[in-house]
Amino acid sequence: MTTVSPTSTVTARPPLPLGVRIARLWGGVLTALTVLLALAWVFPMYWAVVTSVKPENDTVAMPPTIWPQTFDFSSYTYIFQNSPLVRWYLNSVLTSVAITVLVLLLSMLCAYALSQIDFRGRTWLFWLILIGFMIPFQASLIPLFIFINQLGLVNNYLGLILPQLAAPIAVVIYKQFFDQIPTELGDAARMDGASEARVLFSIFLPLNWSITVSLAIVTFIAAWNNFLWPFIVMNDTAKLTIPVGITQVQSAYGVAYAKTMATAVSAAFPTVIAYLIFQRRVTEGVMAAAGLK
Repeated sequence: MTTVSPTSTVTARPPLPLGVRIARLWGGVLTALTVLLALAWVFPMYWAVVTSVKPENDTVAMPPTIWPQTFDFSSYTYIFQNSPLVRWYLNSVLTSVAITVLVLLLSMLCAYALSQIDFRGRTWLFWLILIGFMIPFQASLIPLFIFINQLGLVNNYLGLILPQLAAPIAVVIYKQFFDQIPTELGDAARMDGASEARVLFSIFLPLNWSITVSLAIVTFIAAWNNFLWPFIVMNDTAKLTIPVGITQVQSAYGVAYAKTMATAVSAAFPTVIAYLIFQRRVTEGVMAAAGLK
C-alpha cells in the first residue's frame, strides 16, 4: 500500500513596495543614529561615576580602563569630611525651593491679571514680558550685578534669589492655560462674592494643577543646576551652592579626578532622582515651555 503525501503549495510573498522598503531603511538608520546619540550622551555620566570609584592613581593610568579594577569609595568619604558639601547641599535646597515657590506664585498672579482682568495697557505689558523672554540672561549680567552691588546684596542669599524670580516663560505658559478656561466660571464666582484671589486659587489653579506641578519641577531643576549667577554673586565658601562648590573642591585639592568626579556625582544625584521619579511631569513642563502642549 502506497501512501501519497499531499503536495503543499508555498505561496511566495509579493515584494514590498519601494516606498515601504525605503521607509524601513530610513527607520533603521534613524534607530541606529538614536542609539549612537544615546550612547554619546550616557558615556560621560558613566565615566564620571566610574572615575569617582577608582583609586586616584588609576584615574591617570594609561591606557584608561573602562571598568575599575578595584572599587574605592574613599573619595566620597574624603569630600564629605574635608569640604562643606552638606552645607552646599542645604544652600542649594533652600534657594531652589524659595525660587521655585516665588516664581510660581508671581508668574501665576501676573498671568491671571493679564488673562482675566481687563485693564489699560494689558496688551503692551504682555509684549514687554515677551521681549524680556527674548533677552538672554548673559546680556543683562553686568548691569544686574552693578544693581545688586549697589543694593548691598552681593554675597547675600537675597541677591542670589531675587534676579532668578523673573521667569517670563512661566507667565506665558500660565496665561496660555488661563485663556482656555471659560470666563463664565470666574463670572459666576464673582457674582457669589468671591474675590479675584479666591477665583484664582479656588477655580483656576485646580484646573491647571498638572501644569503647575510640571513647572515647579522644571524650575527647581533649573535653579539647582544654575551656575553662572551664583558663581558671580557669591564669594563666601560657606554660602556657595553645590554647582559652584564643585569648582572650589577642584581648586582646593588640585587635579584630583576621583574627588572631583565624586563631588560632581554627589551634586547631580538629587536632580537625577527627581527626574526619574517625576519624568512624566518634567516632560510635560518641557513640552509646555516649547509650546507643544
